[in-house]
Amino acid sequence: MAKTLDSLLTVTTPVDLSTYDSRATTGFSGEKADAERQLAAMGEELSDLQEKLFAVGRAGTSQTRVLVVLQGMDTSGKGGIIRHVTGLVDPQGLAITSFKKPTPEELEHDFLWRVERRLPQPGMIGVFDRSHYEDVLIGRVRQLAGPEEIERRYGAINDFEKAFTDSGGILIKCFLHITADDQKERLLARLDDPTKHWKYNPGDLDERMLWDDYQRAYALALERCSTDDAPWHLVPSGRKWYRNWAVGALLTEKLRALELEWPKADYDVEAEKARLAGM
Repeated sequence: MAKTLDSLLTVTTPVDLSTYDSRATTGFSGEKADAERQLAAMGEELSDLQEKLFAVGRAGTSQTRVLVVLQGMDTSGKGGIIRHVTGLVDPQGLAITSFKKPTPEELEHDFLWRVERRLPQPGMIGVFDRSHYEDVLIGRVRQLAGPEEIERRYGAINDFEKAFTDSGGILIKCFLHITADDQKERLLARLDDPTKHWKYNPGDLDERMLWDDYQRAYALALERCSTDDAPWHLVPSGRKWYRNWAVGALLTEKLRALELEWPKADYDVEAEKARLAGM
């Protein structure tokens, strides 16, 4: 039996990110044009599956909801996935959250407080552009919390994600893997294009100086928080077209596996037809 993309990309062992090819096309044998055609074709099925998910949520017949977590270094493609993949479905069924630096109010609570408030409701697809993992990534690298607190957070994240999946949530966690060379190329492209200057942040270079520290922090987060309930998927993202195809395929696989059906009418259809005919 052919392996699913889900199984091919799932992190099951400790990883050394330096050994992973960011330009790999795991599970895909075609070229860029083939991937773009497949992603476009995928849109019709994705749209149908998402509408069914939304319908059962609206009808109250299912507590199922989907959360896509996108993590990666700057320029890894979180925004591109939101445009090219989740842009294929009805926006009324999407809830997109971009987590920035915590506000003073958020800092008064546990790190998961602001995340819990943005979890998708039944029938919705939520997308986290960065997430609760920032608190064990930048928190570790920038030493914003002590070692004991960081250690506590790994366990808290696993408990939080298990509670989400136990309550009907489907979690798709994608680490978008790029190399320092990939990032340099993309940052230079932004500087060379006046229409992309707004996307460039000089502060990105400050974080880039800590590249190796972030790679170790990511590897540890992948190891500690890839569980049976909420596995991590390591998505090679050096090729943007493959990255988009892969995340689209993962989302399609997960929704397809739900075997969703349209909710049954809670009224007499024939009686309503008769009423309408008489008007």
